[in-house]
Amino acid sequence: MSDTANNRRRFQRIAFDAATELVQGEQRWDVELHDLSLKGLLIKVPEAWNGDAERPFLASISLTADTRIQMEVLLTHSDKGQLGFVCQHIDLDSISHLRRLVELNLGDSSLLERELAALGEE
Repeated sequence: MSDTANNRRRFQRIAFDAATELVQGEQRWDVELHDLSLKGLLIKVPEAWNGDAERPFLASISLTADTRIQMEVLLTHSDKGQLGFVCQHIDLDSISHLRRLVELNLGDSSLLERELAALGEE
């Protein structure tokens, strides 16, 4: 990605490896998480992928045995073996966990506050 594109990015992507599952109706895929942000996530295309891009998915990211980030997401792009999803809905507990994860990885609370403000503008 070019420096210009990076400068335009409003949400920092956090490279993160955690057990992640994508669900749509009766279908489930264990997926390889590439990165996530306050706005969505990027995964490697799973085997036997046949998800419907017109319908929402539930993404579940396991942080610990009893702590998960769950969000309703929509597929926004598919490129070079990766699928990008934008978050449509996230519950309060999940956004709290995600916020803390982003804060720890950014290492700068002012960057986190800027991203939260940008999230509120959308």
